[in-house]
Amino acid sequence: MDFEIKSVETKQDKLKFVKSQWNFYKNDPNFVPPLIVDRMKLLNTEKNPFYKHSNMKLWMAVSHGTVVGRIAAITNENHNITHVDRVGFFGFFECANDQEVANALFDKAAEWLKSQGKDAIRGPVNPSMNDECAMLLEGFDSPPVVLMPYNPKYYLDLCEKWGFTKSKDLYAYILHFEKYMSDKLKRLQGIVRERFQITIREINFKDKTQFRKDVDTLKYIYNQAWQPNWGFVKMTDEEFDFLAEDLKQIANPKLAFIVEVKGKPAGFHLGLPNINEALIYNKSGSLLTGVWHLLTKKKKMSIQRIIVLGVLPEFQKTGVDAVMYYESGMRGAEINLRIGEASWILEDNEMMNKGLTTTMLGEVYKKYRIYEKKL
Repeated sequence: MDFEIKSVETKQDKLKFVKSQWNFYKNDPNFVPPLIVDRMKLLNTEKNPFYKHSNMKLWMAVSHGTVVGRIAAITNENHNITHVDRVGFFGFFECANDQEVANALFDKAAEWLKSQGKDAIRGPVNPSMNDECAMLLEGFDSPPVVLMPYNPKYYLDLCEKWGFTKSKDLYAYILHFEKYMSDKLKRLQGIVRERFQITIREINFKDKTQFRKDVDTLKYIYNQAWQPNWGFVKMTDEEFDFLAEDLKQIANPKLAFIVEVKGKPAGFHLGLPNINEALIYNKSGSLLTGVWHLLTKKKKMSIQRIIVLGVLPEFQKTGVDAVMYYESGMRGAEINLRIGEASWILEDNEMMNKGLTTTMLGEVYKKYRIYEKKL
């Protein structure tokens, strides 16, 4: 293919970069068009607080005026400090089924990362592990749920033929309310509630002062509970607030709650209605039509994505998670979300994988892969 690699420099270039995603999913029934305004916000290096400690460079492969590939190279200095390494990242990758184009994009990202002092390239992350990340490996027969990635299957070959190898796999579990809401779970969570004097408190989205306090509680639990996980990097206060304000727009209070033990926070659960079940009809990616689809197709939603289920270290292995599993299912069923996707889970997170298979009777139905290559 006759093409050239162009650097993204202007706001107009960035808009073209975002809109080019549609070029790679024509006639794909599982493609959920992103909201263009959301993608532009995510890539806004002046307003997104992630870029206060990170840098990003974007390129497009252009053939006769058409974008046939794109990529971002990202340095995340907070990651390097946390993990004492010099890993760089790639993200926002899209490409025609052409190895030459893919190689040119990967080469460009790798070259820039080496110039920034990095000795490995890992991804995809868009732009971090706290955002959409990884490449779909198994489970191409259904659309992605909210804030999960999707890609053509041939992307895996493009990565591996360039020299990428597996860094880590991530799992997504499918959960069915009727299947896991067993008598055993009901009894177990009841015993744990009584033993630890557990209470459930929904996040207060309406009172600004209380919402601010709740966000601080979530931030503390999140940063403590995920600390040991591979690839984890604590969010800064600004990053967490930025994300909280975004999620506030689509969250349902029933699915966002804090678990307290004797009045003290022990964990929190965040589930999101799968708005992708409505946005899949929003072919243009326009905000206005996206809102219209969300309003008119609300009753079509049947899935809750369990995006965060975290327990403070001192309360892990006490059964508090069973109470959260129970509440998640019951609350989802109350608003007709009787299917759950728990995602994503690290392949070697034994405690979560065991809980999802033995307590929730879930099944891994999608797998994702993070790739890496030494530079």
